[in-house]
Amino acid sequence: MTKKLMSVHEVAKLTGTTARTLHYYDEIGLLKPTEVTEAGYRMYDDAALGRLQNILLFRELEFPLKEIKVILNSPDFDPSEVIDQQIKLLELQYKHIGELINFTREIQKKGVTAMNFDVFDKSEIEKYEAEIKAKWGNTKAYQEYMQKDIARNGGSYSKAANQLLTMFSELGKLKHLNPDADEVQNKIAGLQQFITDNYYVCTNEILSGLGEMYVCDERFRNNIDKAGGDGTADFVRQAIVVYCSKKRV
Repeated sequence: MTKKLMSVHEVAKLTGTTARTLHYYDEIGLLKPTEVTEAGYRMYDDAALGRLQNILLFRELEFPLKEIKVILNSPDFDPSEVIDQQIKLLELQYKHIGELINFTREIQKKGVTAMNFDVFDKSEIEKYEAEIKAKWGNTKAYQEYMQKDIARNGGSYSKAANQLLTMFSELGKLKHLNPDADEVQNKIAGLQQFITDNYYVCTNEILSGLGEMYVCDERFRNNIDKAGGDGTADFVRQAIVVYCSKKRV
């Protein structure tokens, strides 16, 4: 049985995207054609169309192309789980838009004196987006480095890994302070630099994702809480949120 393939122009017409966009996705390795004919025409099968559908959904959710590529290329990528996550994000956005519509109608009725800046708060959406990125992106990268680190040292934690646990222990001793306290924020800056020096370049975006992972991934939460005491993982996440928000200003 011969599989049905579609050309660039057929895919563009079907999906509402453009041929130029499909060419660009190919160039950056986001969506490769199933095959290329001898004449140089890109052809796509149902699997490629399924991947394109995921790309377009994530684009509607305002995910950058680079992050979409990381998610779709994750070795642990689970289409059904991703669909659930996309639905949750769409529902959060639907709720947010509904609140904005109601607020705008209130302004229409009462005039500009109707003040409510809470409706512009997208923190719930941003938090869930960070969890998705941590799940499919930063989590895997971090675990790979930790696994390599352990493998290099005969199955035991290396000096660097133990130092990292010590940093969490020190942060745990500061839980009585506010996450935005200078002493806490200095520790977070040190954590970011330590990860960069020993594992990979830890940008603010990656650090933010790691913070979510420390809470959402049970294995990391347990290890961090074991090092610094109950609640340390959540405290570190809160401190990272403050640190990254200040760094963006």
